[in-house]
Amino acid sequence: MEQDHETVDRVPSRRVRVYGREFDADTYAVRDFLSRSVVQFDWVPLRDDDQAMTVTGVRLDDARLPIVTFPDGTRLVAPALRDIADRLGWIHAARRSEYDLSIYGAGPAGLSAAVYAASEGLNVVLLERDAVGGQAGSSSLIENYLGFPEGVPGAELAERAREQAIRFGAELLVMREGVRGVFHDNRIHADLADGGHVVARANICATGVAWRRLGLPREDELLGCGVYYGAGTGEADGCVGEQVFVVGGANSAGQAAMNLARSAAHVTMLVRGASLAATMSEYLSSRIAAAPNISVETGTRVTGLLGDTRLAAIEVTDGRDSASERPASRLFICIGGEPDTNWAAETPMVRDRLGYLVTGPDLDDVPGSLTQWAPTRRPFYLETSVPGSFAAGDVRAGSVKRVAAAVGEGAMAVTFVHRHLATSD
Repeated sequence: MEQDHETVDRVPSRRVRVYGREFDADTYAVRDFLSRSVVQFDWVPLRDDDQAMTVTGVRLDDARLPIVTFPDGTRLVAPALRDIADRLGWIHAARRSEYDLSIYGAGPAGLSAAVYAASEGLNVVLLERDAVGGQAGSSSLIENYLGFPEGVPGAELAERAREQAIRFGAELLVMREGVRGVFHDNRIHADLADGGHVVARANICATGVAWRRLGLPREDELLGCGVYYGAGTGEADGCVGEQVFVVGGANSAGQAAMNLARSAAHVTMLVRGASLAATMSEYLSSRIAAAPNISVETGTRVTGLLGDTRLAAIEVTDGRDSASERPASRLFICIGGEPDTNWAAETPMVRDRLGYLVTGPDLDDVPGSLTQWAPTRRPFYLETSVPGSFAAGDVRAGSVKRVAAAVGEGAMAVTFVHRHLATSD
């Protein structure tokens, strides 16, 4: 990463501006991060040497990209996401040596927990390893969330919740990833990847899920170069006149298709199941059926990704195991998620066979899950097998995978945190 104070534009923009190559993984990562963080920015693709010379002073093939410029004219060259967050003033050290409550994951469940805990007087720190909003922050439009009859973009909802939590006094640490957690002295001691250390009397794990992958060769290589996860909120405007594909049959895939259909020439949904009825809300499947430039192919799956430096085609296999190649400039994968809870393997926390955290009465169904349980009381409803450690939202085994449900669990977890703190120490 290189930083200087030269002015890239003759007239500095009042917004963040991103310069880079189209279909470039590093540039996409920056644009996706800014979009999910609700940072207003202008995207300027560099397509030829003349453009590159104007911006960078060198030919396109020799340029170090992306370049991110800020309203004061300063710029970051080929930055890491943490560098951008730091330049925006989001990076700071923990302010306390100990907190009443630490919350891991700033998706709907974690943000809800932060709002309720901070408003009720607890010292709260909320840690997020990426952008605020979690998987919900990637949704182009959430239409079935209470109080938003016209729907609300996921990133906007997350930003409102972030502002609310901060207003109540919650402390937010972004670009912070926990690498090791130890439970002793009725506290959780967490080591962070950047060398920080956070201690809290109780904690809530609200880390949600990561997008499930297709598991195909070259999938990682083509990420950001025509292959994307989620609704493609930052890519829709670039799909003008293109034939794009969406994999998945649940609400997230439906919202992605509707969002992309605003600009793409045609959107094809590839669905493994026999219909959308079993996995998608009726209001959304009806809109998709009525959309003139959206088609749905059931009983199909993507079995190959083709292209050189960017996606050029996909291999689609139908229910008869007949495979065909389809030209494709962009593929959006919306096939649900899976929990990232490998960190729990070194703790007493019990997980189910899929990796979700088991809580409350469900622990009774796991032999030996409470052999290290010290309190005389039973675990609270959202409490894990570690006293004072709770789980809320999609990361919890048996949770309802809905934004409203995650928000409710975040608030409910705080109630049990109060009960735990009242009886501990």
